[in-house]
Amino acid sequence: MARPSTYSLVACDLEHGEWGVAVQSKFLAVGAAVPSAEAEVGALATQALANLRYGPDGIALLREGASAEEVVRRLTEADDGRDDRQLGVVDRNGQAATYTGSFCLDWAGGVTGEGYAAQGNILVSEETVTALAKTFEASAGRPLAERLLQALAAAQLAGGDRRGQQSAALLIVRKDGGYMGTSDVLVDLRVDDHETPIEELKRIYELHDLLFGETPKEEWLEVDEQLAAELRERLDGLGYEGKPLPEAFEAWADTENLEDRVDGIDRLDPVALAELRTRSSY
Repeated sequence: MARPSTYSLVACDLEHGEWGVAVQSKFLAVGAAVPSAEAEVGALATQALANLRYGPDGIALLREGASAEEVVRRLTEADDGRDDRQLGVVDRNGQAATYTGSFCLDWAGGVTGEGYAAQGNILVSEETVTALAKTFEASAGRPLAERLLQALAAAQLAGGDRRGQQSAALLIVRKDGGYMGTSDVLVDLRVDDHETPIEELKRIYELHDLLFGETPKEEWLEVDEQLAAELRERLDGLGYEGKPLPEAFEAWADTENLEDRVDGIDRLDPVALAELRTRSSY
């Protein structure tokens, strides 16, 4: 039976109400197995000889108000295969717990800190998990997605897992933080099979951030007469002539999957404007 050599970081950002998991493994489609999270409830990673029931069962316990340590205890006590399991949990309050069974292959272990649990198995050394923790701690104040990705990259540079790389994933939840506010899934990205999955995951996240990221409203630009004229000319050049400017801009944004970055035409998200300028002549 295959054992995914895996390292993961389960973490939260209580200020912004986000919980997430980042993971890399020498295992096909690790994102389909390891991470689980629910907004305002918590997150966990199940790995090594993973018990995939830990995901839904652990989230159910967190939803009931169980602490991270209690979730680890209850899941492992009920599991005859606990010695082969590895688990990291962060609860709704930011408390963290990690577990490594005695039969997990070396190097295997984990650490916890404020708002995070880092763990790995079949690693080159303990330095991989140390890099996860130190990098996460050092990036306080940055968006959770960026912190998780930076930690994955640092862990790989510190040695990573002994069998190499294959897949990686990033899952982050926030209440109503998903597409157009209709989902709690803020980020759910997976690289299922790639020579450098962390680099590919970072590339895909940059695309995700372009389309669905958030620019603070105070950084949006006022649309004065000069900018309105530029928008009109650029949109006309892209085939949106004849439509009122607000309708034309919204139609262009919808076509380019940038609708999350549009809120009328009086003020513009600078990211959306930059994309329009890139894709049109003036």
